[in-house]
Amino acid sequence: WFQKAAENGNKNAMTSLAMICYKNGEGTEKNLEKAFHWYQKAAENGDKNAMNNLAICHENGEGTEKNLEKAFYWFQKSAENGNKKAMNNLAICYENGEGTEKNLEKAFYWYQKAAENSNEVAMNSLAIYYYNGEGTEKNLEKAFHWFQKAAENDNETAMNNLAICYKNGEGTEKNLEKAFYWYQKAAENGDKKAMNSLAICHE
Repeated sequence: WFQKAAENGNKNAMTSLAMICYKNGEGTEKNLEKAFHWYQKAAENGDKNAMNNLAICHENGEGTEKNLEKAFYWFQKSAENGNKKAMNNLAICYENGEGTEKNLEKAFYWYQKAAENSNEVAMNSLAIYYYNGEGTEKNLEKAFHWFQKAAENDNETAMNNLAICYKNGEGTEKNLEKAFYWYQKAAENGDKKAMNSLAICHE
């Protein structure tokens, strides 16, 4: 059915065909070239999710040659069309200078957009930018705010970072009970740094 609908120009079917059938090998053999083909078709038809997936194909060389410039191009198209994962991916491109010039102000801008659209990975990254004063002015209160938002959205790295804020009284009142609580939460969720910090707390 996906194949028929995709061949008839249904962009959602194109994306589904690429993702479910060819990328994951459900109902057919896994085929990254065909996945790439259908992502490209859907992306060219304006599907923002396909644009992000197409960018990932270019980034990792899945079903096509690795090409960071094309990855950047499609992350940007997808982000501008409102895909929050692409916003975060675009920020990473700017942060690392992948497929484009390194630009921390633009990285900050796109992390902020993604964070405001509930991407918890971007929330943590945005907080780090505020914490270190990268791409923006240093602001520990805003860093704390975004670490907290990300931690409440189950980002274990942010849980550890939030614990550090409480431990050192950065952007908030110093509170060792809350620091311990968030170290514990982060450790339970697999954060290695938090496990180490917890071990020190118990010594």
